[in-house]
Amino acid sequence: MLQYRHEYKYICSAQQLMCIRQRIIPYMKPDAHAQDTEFYTVRSLYFDDYTNSCFYENLSGTDPREKFRIRLYNGNVSYIMLELKQKVHGMTKKHACPVTKEQCLPLSEGKIADIRALDSPIYRKFCIEQQTRLLKPKVIVEYDRVPFVYRDGNVRVTFDMNIRSGMCVSQFLLEKVRTVPIMPSGVHVLEVKFDEFLPEFIRQAIQIDGLRQTAYSKYCMCRKQNLRGNTNEI
Repeated sequence: MLQYRHEYKYICSAQQLMCIRQRIIPYMKPDAHAQDTEFYTVRSLYFDDYTNSCFYENLSGTDPREKFRIRLYNGNVSYIMLELKQKVHGMTKKHACPVTKEQCLPLSEGKIADIRALDSPIYRKFCIEQQTRLLKPKVIVEYDRVPFVYRDGNVRVTFDMNIRSGMCVSQFLLEKVRTVPIMPSGVHVLEVKFDEFLPEFIRQAIQIDGLRQTAYSKYCMCRKQNLRGNTNEI
């Protein structure tokens, strides 16, 4: 059974991330998916309804809340996941099911999905909400992730760098998409995720002067970036 996880976020400079990396590297291992290059590129396509509920609920801190996204890594269209991310009392849970490129393409184009195409409760929920709430693809969020893992407590520490936003949602499955940066140069996001407890050495490692926990949302920041160039979006 999936359980809710703690998720802490921090806005960091490149220098702060370098310092934290030196502190955790003796104890944490790089994620196996990033061993060759030290990072992988995450690309997500986020959906919202006709009233932009997810956007406004994120801004206001509504609890509970949830949102759908489609995610792929390093532009690899052979492994695509439809995900439902839920947040309750500051903790998160993620449900996911794989979709094929052929199943994903009409979704990225805003077309109505065939509820019979996939035997998955997450997919069926998406199809129902697509028809009842008029879910549409709204924005592409892309960034480079440097991940570290610690087995006990299922702990992940990730450096999410070069966060960028894309308005052309129909390009989601292309090898490369047009994006613009949403953070000032040299500013990145640190995320710490864990189940029941966070080991003290990791807690101490991220205690860098000036580092404060934040409710940062990549989705909201990318939507804001896009809205500056499209005032009719909301």
